[in-house]
Amino acid sequence: MGDYDHRSIEAKWQRFWEERRLFYAPRDARRPKYYILPFLPYPSGDLHMGHMRNYTIGDAVARCKRAQGFNVFHPIGWDAFGLPAENAAMVHKTHPRTWTLKNIARMKEQLRLFGFGYDWEAEVSTCEPEYYRWNQWFFLEMLKRGLAYRKKSRVNWCPRCQTVLANEQVVEGCCWRHEETPVEQRELEQWFLKITHYAEELLADLDKLAEGWPERIRLMQRNWIGKSDGARVQWAVAGSDKLITTFSTRLDTAYGAVAVLLAPEHPLVNELIAGLPGSAAIARKVGVLRQQTRRAQVTGEVEKEGIFTGRFAANPFSGDQVPIWVSNLVLMEYGTGAVQAVPAHDQRDFEFAKKYRLPIKVVIQPLATKPLAASAMQQAFTGPGRLVDSGPYTGMPSEKALEKMMDDLARKGRAEPVTLYRIKDWGISRQRYWGTPIPVVYCNACGIVPVPEEQLPVVLPLEVEFTGVGLSPLLNVPEFINTSCPKCRGKARRETDTMDTFIDSSWYFYRYLSPHHDTAPFDPDLVRRWFPIDQYIGGAEHAVLHLIYLRFWTKMMRDLGLVDHDLAVTRLFNQGMVIKDGAKMSKSRGNVVSTDEMVEKYGADTARLFTLFAAPPEKDMEWTQAGVEGCQRFLQRLWRVISKHAPRLRPVSPNPASRPSPLGEDERDLLRKAHQTARRVTTDFDSRWHFNTSIAAIMELVNELYALEPLEETVSPPVLKEVFDMAVLLTAPFAPHLAEELWQQLGHPQSVLETPWPQTDPELAREEECEIVIQVNGRVRSRIRVSEELPDSEVLEQALADPRVAGLINSQRIAKTVVVPKKLVNIVLAS
Repeated sequence: MGDYDHRSIEAKWQRFWEERRLFYAPRDARRPKYYILPFLPYPSGDLHMGHMRNYTIGDAVARCKRAQGFNVFHPIGWDAFGLPAENAAMVHKTHPRTWTLKNIARMKEQLRLFGFGYDWEAEVSTCEPEYYRWNQWFFLEMLKRGLAYRKKSRVNWCPRCQTVLANEQVVEGCCWRHEETPVEQRELEQWFLKITHYAEELLADLDKLAEGWPERIRLMQRNWIGKSDGARVQWAVAGSDKLITTFSTRLDTAYGAVAVLLAPEHPLVNELIAGLPGSAAIARKVGVLRQQTRRAQVTGEVEKEGIFTGRFAANPFSGDQVPIWVSNLVLMEYGTGAVQAVPAHDQRDFEFAKKYRLPIKVVIQPLATKPLAASAMQQAFTGPGRLVDSGPYTGMPSEKALEKMMDDLARKGRAEPVTLYRIKDWGISRQRYWGTPIPVVYCNACGIVPVPEEQLPVVLPLEVEFTGVGLSPLLNVPEFINTSCPKCRGKARRETDTMDTFIDSSWYFYRYLSPHHDTAPFDPDLVRRWFPIDQYIGGAEHAVLHLIYLRFWTKMMRDLGLVDHDLAVTRLFNQGMVIKDGAKMSKSRGNVVSTDEMVEKYGADTARLFTLFAAPPEKDMEWTQAGVEGCQRFLQRLWRVISKHAPRLRPVSPNPASRPSPLGEDERDLLRKAHQTARRVTTDFDSRWHFNTSIAAIMELVNELYALEPLEETVSPPVLKEVFDMAVLLTAPFAPHLAEELWQQLGHPQSVLETPWPQTDPELAREEECEIVIQVNGRVRSRIRVSEELPDSEVLEQALADPRVAGLINSQRIAKTVVVPKKLVNIVLAS
């Protein structure tokens, strides 16, 4: 029998899989397709076990789907451009490309050590000219259609480095290299993509994704797009012919306005304060607020502040004069850069008014509670109600008043209805080196001239010097900058900004299908056959930007005639984090678990099994050494019991027709357990991916085998071979190396990867059910039927997911739960 030598066995089967190209997906196969992939990884260096959880989930699903008869395409590549490589070049005195390629080689080695079944023939790396050539092509196509344009925009500027900083390089308002230097705001010409052109479509499509995308991700995207139906309203500045245009979604609260707030960058600010007493001091304060507003956009942590300009504006309804303030509450990028401040009915305005002792005027009273008194309010009332102290609109329901007030003011030419979106056009200019060059030149005679398509790619030069000071290093490469104008052949200068690396990751999954296609970004026939993606897996930290950008990119390609679909990804899965020592596993916290050490000491199969067994994959999991060792013991038990009996079972056929008749009681119980396990594992793969319960079910089956030892006396060879085969095939997605070795020991000539998924006998797989009563705080709220074999943890999970129960619990904290097996679940809510 021998011990399970994971080192030699895992290396053996990794070589076997690669030599046989068993993970290659024929692009033109007639079997049903299944396209699954992880988010594009950044090659940052050594992978740790926090990373491996994501890849293990996808690999387990891919292996199961392959066994179920699907033509599985499971590729991976590298998000190879980006700021970390440029920073590393300065720190380690190396080139970003050298650092990146070294990391890619290292990470590929680690992924192979874990036996992940990627189709390496589809690999792409975004820093290669054959890839980023098409970034440039897309840019030129968007430029032709007005979807790419140039305008001035603010950037983070370090006066000491004399360079632009990414948001990530701003630490508490200061430069990351020397924290004593405050970051300034400067305006530079920047390139933008018109993502707002698709804002309404991006919003509407979230409803189409209801079945396949997590609700919290769709909500985050909905909020980021941020549709607001409201009104632009004109306020006359006292003693002036100037008008301030505010944006409001609650015109029904206008009689409660106690101030007009302007963004610090509002173009009227300087005019309003010019010539007033103390204008110099006001201007200095406005300068401070401008810096704070930008910092708030980056960190969200700036305290609300403002300053009175000394000027007033007339309320367009009441005519009352209200003070004009400048405040970092207001962003110039959203709405009109000016708002009416109504502290009684907006929480941010309420906090601002309390701080600066502005009056609070209640103009909407709730219908179902006692009237509000401004002096007693602890927070704003933001709901609907009935208007009070609102002139001719007093007594009207707020919804009706909103419509009436809009109509009345519009007839006077002082308001217009408008729909605005929080999402802004995508600024793609980066004053950095390690990215895709933007394919335009600047000619004194012709202006901005796109690089002709036949001259693509504009190749990033490799001979550059990194100092960390000044703008892009490309400015110091005359061979790159100096060129000729494609129109007039005169002298021209290349654009030295590079593209945001989110562009690289917005369409790479199309390129996987034809990574070396040289006449278009991808082969359209293969895209029609393989899209949409069946399963996309990655962390929730990419919930907003990456997932919005990829949706935008697909729509843009549809309008270019490259694809015939609206949605690239039908199903999205966000895995939970790996927690160690109370914090997310990460290099910066120093709490990582080395993948190399795990593979050396315990084996890749043990590491894979533990990451899937410790918790449901969408939940955070706690890393424990005891859990790792427990999984290792289980694999050793499985190895021992099958290896012990495999030699005599090699010639035995596991065909059900070979079973003895009649079956012995132990044999029938064992077969029932095996088929019930197969049904459970299959259900988990086909629906909720609760691999922890799948593995627990396989462990129970192995326990059953040990309980029947000596198996040669209690179970006939055909039955035992059938059960062993099922156990191995069900284990294969989780511990594939061990499964392959045991499958070979059992006498099977083909690989597990070439073997169909086990079929269950409905009669043997049937489980007795029982009714579970669900109580909330002692009161019966629902009843569900579950398998009598279901563990208590799963019963509780199903009880909590019951719609009648979930609606009652909502966001309340659960104090404790009690499960009485096969009878009752009681959920006690915190009082």
